[in-house]
Amino acid sequence: MDMVIAENLVKVFPTPDGEKCAVDSVSFVVRRGEIYGLLGPNGAGKTTTLRMLSGLMTPTGGTATLAGYSVSKQPQEVKRVLGFLTANTGLYQRLTPRELLIYFCELHQMERPKAEARADYLIDWLGMGDFAKLRCGALSTGQKQQVNIARALVADPPILVMDEPTLGLDVLSNRVILDFIRRERDEGKAIILSTHYLDEAETMCDRVGLLHEGRLVAEGDLDTLREQTGEQRLSVIFLKLIGASESAGAVGS
Repeated sequence: MDMVIAENLVKVFPTPDGEKCAVDSVSFVVRRGEIYGLLGPNGAGKTTTLRMLSGLMTPTGGTATLAGYSVSKQPQEVKRVLGFLTANTGLYQRLTPRELLIYFCELHQMERPKAEARADYLIDWLGMGDFAKLRCGALSTGQKQQVNIARALVADPPILVMDEPTLGLDVLSNRVILDFIRRERDEGKAIILSTHYLDEAETMCDRVGLLHEGRLVAEGDLDTLREQTGEQRLSVIFLKLIGASESAGAVGS
C-alpha cells in the first residue's frame, strides 16, 4: 500500500535576483513496511521536500497525500498519521524526558493515566530509563535524539519522516537510531530517511531517490541502480548519475 504519494512537488523561493527553484517536479511513493531513502548532498532539496510533505511548508506546485489524506486539504488528519524527526529539533530544557513525553501525549488528547503509561512504555522500549528523570538540558546529543524519537512516536503514527536523524551522533548513539529505524520498518511503518551519508543509506534503505539540485535524477532499489550504472557503491552510483544528468542537460540546451 502506498502510504506517501508526492506528485510533481515544486518549491520556488524569491531571491534578490529573482527566484530560485529549490525543488523541481519531484514525485515518488513510499509503501507500508519500507525505508525510502531521499538522498543527496547539502542543498539538494531534501529538507524542503520533507517540509512540504509534512505540511510545514506550502508547495509552489504539486500535491502530496499521506495515508490517503491530502496534506493541503486535511492537515489535522496528516498530523495524526505522521511522526517527524530532525537532527536539530529543540526540547524543553527544563522538563525531564518523562515530563516532556507526557505533555506531548496530552496534546494528542490522551487522558493523564494513558499519557503516563505511554510515556513509560516509550522510555522502556527505547532504553531511556537511566536519564528519563534528568532535565533535557543536561542530556547528551544522542540522548536528546532518543527523546526526540520518543516524542515522534507518542501517537504511534504509521508514517515516519526522518531528516538527518544521525547528524552529529557518536557511534553508539548512531547504532541505537539505526536499529530503531529498522525495527519500525519491520513493524510495518512507512519511513522516509533523508541523509547525505550515502554509505549509511546503502545498508538501510529498501529503495532510494537521488536528489541533485532539486531534481530526482534516479530512483529504485540498489540492484536496479547498480545494473543501470555498472557501479556497486551508492556514493559512486550517485556521482555517475549526476555526471550523466549534467551531460544530458548540456546536450539538451
